[in-house]
Amino acid sequence: MSRVEDFLTQTEEQEIVEAIIEAENNTSGEIRVHIEAHTTKDHYERAKEVFHILKMDNTKQENGVLLYVAVNDRKFVICGDKGIDKVVPADFWQTTKDTIQKHFIKGAYKEGIKAGILKAGLELKAHFPWQTDDTNELSNEISKG
Repeated sequence: MSRVEDFLTQTEEQEIVEAIIEAENNTSGEIRVHIEAHTTKDHYERAKEVFHILKMDNTKQENGVLLYVAVNDRKFVICGDKGIDKVVPADFWQTTKDTIQKHFIKGAYKEGIKAGILKAGLELKAHFPWQTDDTNELSNEISKG
């Protein structure tokens, strides 16, 4: 697989967007997915850069979560802003990564991304429950680079 466009079908992308909407339904947290072909940078550093480009570090409660995928590199990163990072269990990012990886190893990319989104959504709900004055601060669409 060598193209971002071939990584997921349009139907799979829509299912992922629906998972983001479902996960964000019960929280003020924001979840984004970014897919690109390749990076010459360290993948975690690139994920942090994308986090900033997508303005995920501008949310009111600093509770954004990004799932970054570099398709050709066969690498992914899940990371969060300061607000969520302070309150999640110490092993949260690793266990979420493990959940995603179990699916990715089988080539089930959509399922892995959805599982990661829903796991992050539950954690966001626990620490940042939805309030009546909450607004969707960021797009739910998958971004591509």
